[in-house]
Amino acid sequence: MVVRRSRSVLLACTAFLALGLATTSLAQTAAQNEEATGEAAKGDRVTNLKPIVVTGKGKANKDVLADSPTTSETTAQDIDDKQITRIEDLGRSTEVGVGFNRATGGVNIRGLGDDRVLTTVDGIQIPFLLDASRGSANGANNGGNGGVNSFDFNALSSVDIVRGADSSRAGSGALGGAFVLRTLEPEDLIAPGSTWGGVFKFGYNGDDRSIGGSAAVAKRIDNTAVLFQGGYTHGHELENNGDVGGYSTKRTEANPADYNQRSGLFKIRQYTDIGTFGITAEHYNKDKTTDLMTLQSPTGNFRPGNYNGTDNVERNRVSLDYKYEAESADSLLDTANAVFYWQNLLREGGVEGYRYTSVIGDYWRRNEMEDRSIGFAGNASKSFDTGSLHHQVTFGLDVAFDKVHQYSAGKDSCALPRWRASCAFLHTNQSDMPDVDGKRVGVFIDDKIELGSSNFYLTPGLRFDWYDYSPKNTAAYRDSANYNGLPSGQSDSRFSPKLRASYQPQDNVELYAQWAMAFRAPSVSELYVNYGVPGGYVTYGNSDLKPETSNGIEIGTNLGDDDFGGHIGAFYNKYKNFIDTLNYRDPTGTYPLGITEYFNRANVRMFGVEVNAHRKFDNGIHIKGSVAYVNGKDSDTGQWINSVAPAKAAFSVGYATEVWGTDLTFITAAREAKKTGDTLQTPAYGIFDLTAWWEPEQVKGLSIRGGVYNIFNKTYYDALNAPSYSGTLTQPASYYSEPGRTFKLTLTQRF
Repeated sequence: MVVRRSRSVLLACTAFLALGLATTSLAQTAAQNEEATGEAAKGDRVTNLKPIVVTGKGKANKDVLADSPTTSETTAQDIDDKQITRIEDLGRSTEVGVGFNRATGGVNIRGLGDDRVLTTVDGIQIPFLLDASRGSANGANNGGNGGVNSFDFNALSSVDIVRGADSSRAGSGALGGAFVLRTLEPEDLIAPGSTWGGVFKFGYNGDDRSIGGSAAVAKRIDNTAVLFQGGYTHGHELENNGDVGGYSTKRTEANPADYNQRSGLFKIRQYTDIGTFGITAEHYNKDKTTDLMTLQSPTGNFRPGNYNGTDNVERNRVSLDYKYEAESADSLLDTANAVFYWQNLLREGGVEGYRYTSVIGDYWRRNEMEDRSIGFAGNASKSFDTGSLHHQVTFGLDVAFDKVHQYSAGKDSCALPRWRASCAFLHTNQSDMPDVDGKRVGVFIDDKIELGSSNFYLTPGLRFDWYDYSPKNTAAYRDSANYNGLPSGQSDSRFSPKLRASYQPQDNVELYAQWAMAFRAPSVSELYVNYGVPGGYVTYGNSDLKPETSNGIEIGTNLGDDDFGGHIGAFYNKYKNFIDTLNYRDPTGTYPLGITEYFNRANVRMFGVEVNAHRKFDNGIHIKGSVAYVNGKDSDTGQWINSVAPAKAAFSVGYATEVWGTDLTFITAAREAKKTGDTLQTPAYGIFDLTAWWEPEQVKGLSIRGGVYNIFNKTYYDALNAPSYSGTLTQPASYYSEPGRTFKLTLTQRF
């Protein structure tokens, strides 16, 4: 039923948009067809196509979310130059204020992470999956958390980091900002005047001893272009700087692991006089197996060689795409973008072993979290004048229907696991929350108004979002050891206004100030998880949770160009109904090991500053520096917010010629503030990276890049990946350290 309803609504939206564009462009189309016919008669088919590419029809427009003065872009060239293979690398090179939490699988911007940062790929949201019941602090099983890193950097054309709490275009989830991905388009590979292009890459990464490669090829035939991209990487555990091997809690080396990562991208684009129509298919899969040596011992319940963990993520999507860019100011619309999509994201985490002392026998778990969605996202813009005011109006619509499913499968050597004392905690082959059907609708409009020719702009904006969660009773949920009936659904709506003022006194200088509101709807796990058993512990969702909201201001400036420039920004945000967990003792004694429940913090505030600058000199020397600082606390209790990382900075100096170059980078972070329940307060650190590249003139299109990272092999810690649970460390501190001295080598051949 959901699929049928969503299909009809979304197809109607797409048809309406296409019909409007076709009607308004009829006269223009006729003229262009006459010209094309004349050119075809000359037999110059390549020349006939070239204007379509050059004028922007067929070019991938910048994502509407990234149209903000708080946005910074990392291009495909930057990804190659900095040898970026995972999100953590961004925070070490191009985006010092961006982090990644490997335990939760979430991006962190401005001290907020996980589902408080919106992640999109080609305008489609990648949901953050929260497995609130099966997560583990000891590394044995992180359940189905995360999923937003289900992409290959080699398949990307750009990464845009949108900073700040602003839901006026993004909708739910953009409290910290947005992580905006754009995949390769044929135009990224095909040079002007050519009909095909390609790039092949091969690389080695020493921090996980991985070897991998990728290939992308695009071909254009008349007004049709096709792109194929694929990649494969085989690697191992992410190294730390521990030096004690063996089994049990004395181990400081990382647990041995093996992983395989596969990705594929297919696109076909049809360029017409009324826009570009396309089909996209994308696949990503990464499966990892870990020998959990830290949880094994010669006399323990799990013996050496008999306890392994698995961690898998898979994302698939198919989309129908439409892009339009007007060639005449007389067109009804200047630009239009639309995507109708199906997407499936699956996260699996599990363990497998043999018990020797307690519940003797085979034991395994496979916990999964899945989000299946179908939706439509579209936007358009139009510029016009009213008197002395120049307007640039942008508006859009998002509609999505999704189904979230959680399940734990497993095996124990227990005949009656729910009442035998030795098996009381071994509840599996059940769902810890109901399946949830979700619906969401969002519409927005903003208007960038220039006052005469003053270069002063006002941009008011407003978005309306509505969401609805409908829990469904299933046999797997009723089989839960703690089942107590189907919880109620939740439906709510929010308006998110924005007002930005900007002034451009001269080229390459922009001053701006912005007030904006944002919100995040509670996740289905936060609302409905119910995991536990009487006589043990329990984790409860809270179906009465309120959406998180924020109210914030920001001022800043963007200066200069690629040769000399920078950015300065300062922000202050207040958050209401901040969702968090509370652990407390059960006064009734039903759950003697405690209760964990979600609740709304009344007031949280965050403020910070971001600064970066760069300079290129005529003699080939270039310098760059960036600093990011965030301070976040509960305004009522004074408690630090755990997701806030300490201040961080990076400074680099380099030299480049036409065929080779080198860079030396210093990365440093301050000592972490002491947070409630923090078991490891990370110290300050400073490390050095040295990279170099060479493009030999003898081989056209070939580039070789290499790097030595953490040159002096310093033991240091990333606060986002240090343990934050209450109690004592399960391993010595160095087990949680980051990689020591490592090497990278990359070969790239372009055609």
